[in-house]
Amino acid sequence: MKISINGKETVIAENPERTVDSLLEELDVSQRLYVTVELNGEILDRPEYETTPVNEGDVIEFLYFMGGGA
Repeated sequence: MKISINGKETVIAENPERTVDSLLEELDVSQRLYVTVELNGEILDRPEYETTPVNEGDVIEFLYFMGGGA
């Protein structure tokens, strides 16, 4: 199955049970507790990660918001 992750086309094995949460685990995404996921242009609420399926052609962005400044 082809999806786009952070602007890169990625091929992953078909898995009808794959959710956004399991994809984060499968890809060993660092700091999973702090990542925000955008799926096809929509920001997901964290509770939706466990139930939102990953489908062919999905565009996924992993976003990290950082504080700072003077």
